[in-house]
Amino acid sequence: MSRQLLTFAVVGVVNTGTYYGLYLLLLTCVPYLVAHVLASLLSMVGSFFLNARFTYRTPPTWRKFLLFPLSNATNFAVTTAGLYVIVDVLHAGSRFAPLLASLWAIPATFVVSRRVMLPKVTPYNLDPNDV
Repeated sequence: MSRQLLTFAVVGVVNTGTYYGLYLLLLTCVPYLVAHVLASLLSMVGSFFLNARFTYRTPPTWRKFLLFPLSNATNFAVTTAGLYVIVDVLHAGSRFAPLLASLWAIPATFVVSRRVMLPKVTPYNLDPNDV
């Protein structure tokens, strides 16, 4: 699990960079919340494939792809609420707000994504490497 957590963190950094680049690009032509939603959706697709391949080493399937957004639902809700608080309540500006807001949701995203991407472990399908 420690390898998974480390790889998840690296994929998260790449995904955050992708999200942030898209967010800044979209921010030039749409309001910040629209930029946030669109950048989140686009980067989530990349995150799915990177996590399937490198973090969980599992083949991507349509089922997993359709369930994967559940892993980002908590992250999306927390970062959206945090973004709103930082920009509209604290008046701290919209440029770096998504980076600050995303720090609160990372652990929950890992737990949920792990449950979506990996099969449930029972005594009958234990992997000797997990013991």
